[in-house]
Amino acid sequence: MAAHMNIQTHDRLLIIDFGSQVTQLIARRLRELNVYCEIHPYQNVTMDFVHKMAPKAVIFSGGPDSVVREGSPRPPQEIFDYGVPILGICYGQQVMMQQLGGKVEGGKISGGGGTAEFGRAYVKPRGEKLAVLDGWFQNDDDHEQVWMSHGDHVSKLAPGFEVYGTSPNAPYAITADVSRNFYAVQFHPEVHHTPNGAKLYENFVRAAGFSGDWTMGAYREEAIRKIREQVGDKQVICGLSGGVDSSVAAVLIHEAIGDQLTCVFVDHGLLRMNEADEVVSMFRDNYNIPLIHADESELFLGELDGVSDPETKRKIIGRLFIDVFQKHANAIEGAEFLAQGTLYPDVIESVSFSGGPSVTIKSHHNVGGLPEKMGLKLVEPLRELFKDEVRALGRELGLPDSFIGRHPFPGPGLAIRCPGEITRQKLEILRKADAVYIDQIRKHGLYNEIWQAFVAILPVRTVGVMGDGRTYDFACALRAVTSVDGMTADYYPYSHEFLGETATRIINEVEGINRVTYDITSKPPGTIEWE
Repeated sequence: MAAHMNIQTHDRLLIIDFGSQVTQLIARRLRELNVYCEIHPYQNVTMDFVHKMAPKAVIFSGGPDSVVREGSPRPPQEIFDYGVPILGICYGQQVMMQQLGGKVEGGKISGGGGTAEFGRAYVKPRGEKLAVLDGWFQNDDDHEQVWMSHGDHVSKLAPGFEVYGTSPNAPYAITADVSRNFYAVQFHPEVHHTPNGAKLYENFVRAAGFSGDWTMGAYREEAIRKIREQVGDKQVICGLSGGVDSSVAAVLIHEAIGDQLTCVFVDHGLLRMNEADEVVSMFRDNYNIPLIHADESELFLGELDGVSDPETKRKIIGRLFIDVFQKHANAIEGAEFLAQGTLYPDVIESVSFSGGPSVTIKSHHNVGGLPEKMGLKLVEPLRELFKDEVRALGRELGLPDSFIGRHPFPGPGLAIRCPGEITRQKLEILRKADAVYIDQIRKHGLYNEIWQAFVAILPVRTVGVMGDGRTYDFACALRAVTSVDGMTADYYPYSHEFLGETATRIINEVEGINRVTYDITSKPPGTIEWE
């Protein structure tokens, strides 16, 4: 179970997760309103847990199950007597009706004959005005677009509930028991297909008495106090990659404990052009943070020589990374803690709703297994934060924008942008091409619109003509995607002028490439990286 952080100084909201794929979005919407919330799988939510967390309000998420099925997910019955406002969404609405004396009928999914509703729908107001809907319907005749996704439906309201909104296939689209502050909707206000959904959350948390006190300034102070409490006078080592998460974690921990922190930067020879120098000078010179620059490129490139299978590459890099990190960490006397830039989505995924991790698409490169192996305790000061909050914390800590706004870069580095065998020559060509490509993106002012952009060098040589001569050089693929969280992604729609200009520059400036392509695959079905 995820370690629960008891943040006594903040109003807290508990989201009980019944397995919806968009539960994280609920948390995102609330965090945007400066409300501190935590997602916990329904199995972990006992009344004992609720009393410890002391939430000011509770939200029941959607979910794929059917409440008419015996043994389907439920919150504890006593939560309805706990005395705080509750908002039920989709499956959450059905749970409330079922447990409070209403009735839910199975739709096609659970073998009943009811009407399912998927996709866009329009909800109209009905009956008296509901405070939680203030400003949601623009006027009384209005109808508001929402996103429906339900197979079952409520057929009888629980005692005390009234209807405040209906849609063609959901007569109980919005219901509430105002006297107990219970609200339930059959649609998903958290998704962007419900354009005014954020307003509904805003009204709910205001009605629940939240003051919106969850700010990065407050988080920074609290995190510093917690790090000092946890670490005492012991030494901490931090694996620094130069990415946003590990950089922000390192600067935050350094602010808390100063020279008790040593960063280890493993240079595996698979970094972009000048990257190692940038990271080292940033941390040593700007922040005066003790830093070991472990240049182990010979070791890594030696072991990767001639390897072409993507999983084998990842495993070699992961294993060597741990060996190298351990060797350098052992040289730091009295190190008892390992710092990691774990984020909240990683925490949620590791305590997934079904109780098991989701399917492994590809093995991930981190310092997995190290803490047990070395007997180290973990310091994870970002484990409550989403990526955009980490960036906000970075700004709060004064990190330069060039670091805060950096595109994600994979742990195995250029190895997975080099399909086929890895050679030093191919890596050199790739570095130069990547530098030209990123320079183009920056020159055209597109860097911040793109989630991630890179060049992949293909294991294909093609015939070309340069000057009067024939060339036989590598082809490369440009990749650029837009995404919110890396879970899904779409290719970036460059203009043909941009692509033409970039291809010309790469072919003219990078010896070894004579053909440039642009990858227009979205995720899914493709992944963002090529391997």
